[in-house]
Amino acid sequence: MASYVVLEPPSDGLGARPEGARLIRDGFSWFAFIVPPLWLLWHRLWFAAVAAIIVLGVLSALGESRGLGLTGALLTLLVSLYFGLEGQALRIAGLRRAGWTEWGIVEAEDLTDAETRYAFGLGRDEGIAAATEPLPTIVPAANPARTVQTGMALGLSHPGRH
Repeated sequence: MASYVVLEPPSDGLGARPEGARLIRDGFSWFAFIVPPLWLLWHRLWFAAVAAIIVLGVLSALGESRGLGLTGALLTLLVSLYFGLEGQALRIAGLRRAGWTEWGIVEAEDLTDAETRYAFGLGRDEGIAAATEPLPTIVPAANPARTVQTGMALGLSHPGRH
């Protein structure tokens, strides 16, 4: 099962569930790995796209001018790997800066299942109900059962004195 982060747009103050919520899959993005600048531009992450273009251009030029072809290619691969792994987190951070709020996380098989779970309110309410119920005590506390020993002891510390 995949995890989807649900972000709701800035509310109008009426308290109703907004219609334009976005569900972003938390995981590796192949398109962001293959062509990071295009993926960043597609998701309107302008500053990150410009930074990616500059970094990838500098690494490519440095690799060709210094004769470090393999090193430049590996560093470029490392930058692409970063955007593949952290691209979705960059999207979530960009939406948060724009005023979107995080509703919660929904676990589902695919996007349509995640949208259905979000529409019916599954995910966040289950966690809140489980958190409000008191947890049973499985193992009693060890402090009342332990007796204080007085008398002679071997070693550097005495068990009865702390």
